[in-house]
Amino acid sequence: MVYLDHAATTPMRPEARDAWVRAASEPGNASSIHADGQRARRSLEEARERLAAVLGCDPIEVVLTSGGTEAVNLAVKGLWWARNPHRDAVVLPGGEHHATLDAVEWLVRHEGAALRAVSLDAVGRIPEAAFAEALPGAALATALVANNEVGTVNDAEALARAAARAGVPLHLDAVAAFGHLPVHFARWRGTDAARAAGLVAMSVSAHKIGGPVGVGALVVSRHADLAPLQHGGGQQRGLRAGTQDVPGAVAFAVAAELAAGEQQAEAARLAALRERLVAGILSCVPRAELLGDPAWRVPGNAHLLFPGAQGETLLFLLDQAGVSVSTGSACQAGVTEPSHVVLALGRTDAEARQVLRLTLGRTSTDADVDAVLRELPAAVERARAAAVASSARGAGVSRSGR
Repeated sequence: MVYLDHAATTPMRPEARDAWVRAASEPGNASSIHADGQRARRSLEEARERLAAVLGCDPIEVVLTSGGTEAVNLAVKGLWWARNPHRDAVVLPGGEHHATLDAVEWLVRHEGAALRAVSLDAVGRIPEAAFAEALPGAALATALVANNEVGTVNDAEALARAAARAGVPLHLDAVAAFGHLPVHFARWRGTDAARAAGLVAMSVSAHKIGGPVGVGALVVSRHADLAPLQHGGGQQRGLRAGTQDVPGAVAFAVAAELAAGEQQAEAARLAALRERLVAGILSCVPRAELLGDPAWRVPGNAHLLFPGAQGETLLFLLDQAGVSVSTGSACQAGVTEPSHVVLALGRTDAEARQVLRLTLGRTSTDADVDAVLRELPAAVERARAAAVASSARGAGVSRSGR
């Protein structure tokens, strides 16, 4: 089996798994005051310190969550509820992850938020000038560090500077970037950022870097005004109440340190694999097109358009051949709809249904690339033939209906 869906989730690292098992074998709630509880508390806080070192922030700024989606919701809704009541606009670029899109849509429907949309450019990047122009007077802004579908990387530091100049709190979704690109909260925030403005929150997730599913974090500046989503217990500065997941935090810290230690070398390896994969596809599949920025992208991401072939059909055919890929975000799996990211690039509805995302990771090899290049041309040919046949049947039904 060839697994090329690492952007959805990547295999858990053995070191992280072993750390989780060891921590889970110890008794104690980190909020208890007895010896077992305090031992759990020490493990938890040591994990928080290790995560903070990798993320470029202070340990007190690391709020552990159940994953990236909760972290995004805590940031977006928490910033909204803590906002200046005279500000009601949310600055939202196109092509954001559905965790962000749906959270903002909820605020618009239920809380009276006003949406300030920022269009992406043709390769999926957030234009810095347009982003800056939308900021003045906004309640908050949010943006992806790297697009989770097409892989294009934004200039996080420039976006943070623009938000600081405008006096607007900014959340950065770094889930797709963390572990694959240099991520540093303090550097992006800068020393001149207004205390409660500029970059104040950043979301990350464990299972994208070889940690456990169901664990994530939101980095929250000690100067940020943020309201919690849930209450009870006052844990984590009162921003995220509830019994804290010590084994998950420990395993996340191990995975984060390993990913950070190998990031530069692994990025070079994956970029080379991706280039070979993309070059091979473009040479053996007529009319195939790489979407996203051709160079400034997540190293393991290859997002391609196959005109005339439905992405869902391709996914099925490749799966039958033992190759796992995706048509887009795993959070939208099972939903038959065009990719909102591809639409945000200015592509048509038809094109947004004719894409595949192939993402390489730590376990990917040259043999995996060879397998895709061996199976994909025939799959595209069959998918295109199926689309033509379906169109012909539809035309026949339409004529008979007259």
